[in-house]
Formats: sequence, structure tokens, C-alpha cells
Amino acid sequence: MASEKMLQALNDQMNFEYVSANYYLAMAAYCADEDFEGIENFFMVQADEERFHARKFYDYINDRDGRVKISQMEEPKNEFSSIKEAFETALDHEKKVTSRINDLMKLAHEESDYATISFLNWFVDEQVEEEASMKTIIAKLNRIGESAQGLFMLNKELGARTFTPAE
Repeated sequence: MASEKMLQALNDQMNFEYVSANYYLAMAAYCADEDFEGIENFFMVQADEERFHARKFYDYINDRDGRVKISQMEEPKNEFSSIKEAFETALDHEKKVTSRINDLMKLAHEESDYATISFLNWFVDEQVEEEASMKTIIAKLNRIGESAQGLFMLNKELGARTFTPAE
């Protein structure tokens, strides 16, 4: 069984993953209101991913004989000045998630909790991918600038994204 301190930290992260899902739902809603259905889809898929991440923590806590505890969620930012600002907000949020995962990994090492270290390795790798994805889209938005055609093409590209849960 994991320590109480570790179980509390894992519960906190599970709840933060649900907060992340709500952040992405808010971004999707903004994009829907701006008639960017493809980018809305990107953020909806991102929300699905975050719920999947939360479920991984939920299952892991139960597997370690812990007690899952659901907490109240903060309200996400709902208004953005542009699609680019939404992605910049997403990148900032992913950096916060990365920091939290790193803190969990540090705690797991301090407690010599090798099962949790193994579990968290997947999230460490996932966060590299998450940040890189947001940075790439922001770079594309910077190149596009005010080009309606460029934004149309990016909207179409991001509309093709689907979610397939990783094993």
C-alpha cells in the first residue's frame, strides 16, 4: 500500500486532471462560439484525454488500496481574445500539469515507492508530448498570423483529431 501522503498527492492529481478536462471544455466552448468546429474538436478530444488520465489515477489509487476522494473544481477561464490565446493558455496549463507530475515523481522517489514511479513514468512521457503539441500549434498560429486561409486550414487539420485511449 502507498503511504497516506502519496495517496493524498495522487488524489490531488486525479482531481486536477478533471480540472484540466474542464479547462479544455471551456476552450472548446469558446471555439464553438467562434465557429471553429475543428479547433473545438481538438479541445474536446483534449478534454477526453484528461478524463482518461484522471481515470488512470482513479484506478491506480484503488489498486494501491487507497480511497479515491473527489474534490470541488475551480472554474476555468471561459473567455479568450483569440484562438492563439486559448492555445497559449493550454500550454501554460500543461506546464503546470508537468510540474505537478514532476512533484509526484519526486515524492515517489523520496518514499522509494517503485510501483508509483513505474506508474508515473507514463505521465512523464505524456507531458512531453502534450507540451510539444501545444507549442507546435502555437508556432503554426504565429506563422498564420491574420491569414483567414491559414486559420481555415488549421481548423480543418485539428478537426480530424480523434481520441484512442492508450494501453
